[in-house]
Amino acid sequence: MNTIFKNAKILKTDHAKHNFSIVEGSLAVEGNTIKHVGEVPADFKAERTIDCEGNLIMPGFKNAHTHTAMTFLRSFADDMPLQDWLFNQVFPREGQLVEDDIYWLDILGIMEYLTSGITSNFDMYFFPPKNAKASVDCGFRTVQTSGLNNFGGSIEVVEENYNIVNEMSDLSSFIIGFHAEYTTSKELMEGIAGLAQKYKSPCFMHNSETELEVKECIERWGKTPTELTEELGMYEYGGGGYHCVWMSDHDFEIFKKRDMYAVTNPGSNTKLASGIAPIKRYLDEGINLAIGTDGPASNNCLDMFREMFLMTGLAKIKERDAACVPAEEVLYAATAGGARCMGLADCDCIEEGKKADLIMIDLMQPNMQPENNTIKNIVYSGSKQNVALTMVDGKVLYEAGKFDIGFDPREIYAKANAIIGRMK
Repeated sequence: MNTIFKNAKILKTDHAKHNFSIVEGSLAVEGNTIKHVGEVPADFKAERTIDCEGNLIMPGFKNAHTHTAMTFLRSFADDMPLQDWLFNQVFPREGQLVEDDIYWLDILGIMEYLTSGITSNFDMYFFPPKNAKASVDCGFRTVQTSGLNNFGGSIEVVEENYNIVNEMSDLSSFIIGFHAEYTTSKELMEGIAGLAQKYKSPCFMHNSETELEVKECIERWGKTPTELTEELGMYEYGGGGYHCVWMSDHDFEIFKKRDMYAVTNPGSNTKLASGIAPIKRYLDEGINLAIGTDGPASNNCLDMFREMFLMTGLAKIKERDAACVPAEEVLYAATAGGARCMGLADCDCIEEGKKADLIMIDLMQPNMQPENNTIKNIVYSGSKQNVALTMVDGKVLYEAGKFDIGFDPREIYAKANAIIGRMK
């Protein structure tokens, strides 16, 4: 389906400066691709023309770290430390999940992503082929990595999932990874490094989320999680870490040398009291940044607006400097940074030839007025109420509060409640 967006403000990305500009005009989508930006030829044929009425078209947000199907544990086990929450509450109930559960729980998460203007996610969870099927059936774009650890899975299964998911659809891809150093044997980590080298894949894991995690890793190996995994050969083709809160000087050197991504999760880190990531230092050292919500069991919502505000707000508190981590850097991390982290360079901005993964922001809301600075408004005062439309791969999946993903929302809610309802 071809679509024209007319009377729009269009957000253009300056990758070199991590900055943005706004042009006025029209935008045309041909199939799943942005065909024209600024001016649309009179002979362009479109099945639908959307009058934006001066609202903003911008690239969709990229949720660069999450565990989507953990929607079943939203607000189930809160207000407790990470280790207690994870080992005593989460793991026992995750062990009761079956493959079909993942399908329905993923769809619930995808619906929430769409309401927040998120057009793709970087997921780590069980049964990746089921996860991929849920995304493809909804028309959503999902990148996955492995959550391999000592409690389940094998190198052979990771490799099998890598090949299955990468061949399923253009909406589905898989990158090598594992859960974390503190849950995974050295033998398994060595196997993951071997897969990353075999497939020339980046490699991702939970990294330095808590002070205790790093302390115990050093006690075990005499090295930080970053140093250990670098020594094992995981980052020959890049990659990164989720959280990256408690980083050493040498860790920063490794991330810079390997052109890796630090994926910050400020909402989850705040709720679990894990600490505040050193965002200013990442920016000062030119290290790539992306933003993730983490899972809906630890956040508990999948809202990129809240993550953006927390990313800059917490950094300002940490540094005692209101000028650090400007809104432009935050918005870049939430869009282009996340896309490139996830291997989605063709979804990173509004530009001719890029994939039509875009959103419309309603500027005609009180929280977006006056329009002194639209970029600042998005980061500092924007919210999910401003997401008027979310398009993925050229198809409108969410518009004016309604979903077009092929499922009745009430059915999805009932499925999720039934899943958690049967657990002990």
